[in-house]
Amino acid sequence: MFYPNFNEEKILWRKGFKYVAGLDEAGRGPLAGPVVAGAVIFLSLNNPPLSTTAVGTFDGQSKNSMTKKIINPKSKKSFGYWDLKFGISEVKDSKQLSSKKRGELYDIITNHPNIKWGIGIVSEKVIDKINILEATKLAMQKAITSLRCPAKRGRSNLKTQIASSRLAGLRRFAPRNDGDVNIDYLLIDGNFRLDVDLPQKSIIKGDQKVISISAASIIAKVTRDKIMDKYDKKYPQYGFKSHKGYPTKLHIKMLKKFGICPIHRKSFHPVRDLPPLK
Repeated sequence: MFYPNFNEEKILWRKGFKYVAGLDEAGRGPLAGPVVAGAVIFLSLNNPPLSTTAVGTFDGQSKNSMTKKIINPKSKKSFGYWDLKFGISEVKDSKQLSSKKRGELYDIITNHPNIKWGIGIVSEKVIDKINILEATKLAMQKAITSLRCPAKRGRSNLKTQIASSRLAGLRRFAPRNDGDVNIDYLLIDGNFRLDVDLPQKSIIKGDQKVISISAASIIAKVTRDKIMDKYDKKYPQYGFKSHKGYPTKLHIKMLKKFGICPIHRKSFHPVRDLPPLK
């Protein structure tokens, strides 16, 4: 069996859960910047509209051979996405992909008519107040909200996120879905549950096993990386563009040299023991 795959989603689709959202985060470990969560729904065969235009191959399969798999319910790889513009073997835990490949998949995922998605961002200040686990859950809840009603809630949500992170450039990361989206079931990376009124399943290393979670990890990672690249321009002395806030040797060295800046997480070691920016 190859991973990640659609096995979890297909089981739920067959049970009547049409809109299954995968959830993952990026940025639990860094010493600076926000934690970002992604939520992704692949519309199943029962959820129109599916594009009828094929664009190349699917995992090396031709259009005709993949069409046979679509209409063959006994096929283990049966799935109606020969027009996804990428093979599902390309979608992996974001940490296993190059920055270039993540960017390519991000562009496809966030613009595909059969994929719905949302982003949630929680600032370092909130992380310091409620701890990183609760901030991760909050980011996932925000991602669910933006996925459910992007047109109605996305902008107001993002305004709050911009204010909390003090980075006007975040506007360009607003969800771009069209229309409201129902959610029937959550597949969550990790071993915790969300305090939301939705059926859910937590899957350890879900980003390596479940394709909707893997896709969520990609959009979360790319979004967060773009935010940290913006911060690199504001605080160039720390090298955020290269390490994205993670505790690398370079980051620790710059922290000791310059002290901490406003986006550092003051509840994290060794940040809490260091003086403010000189």
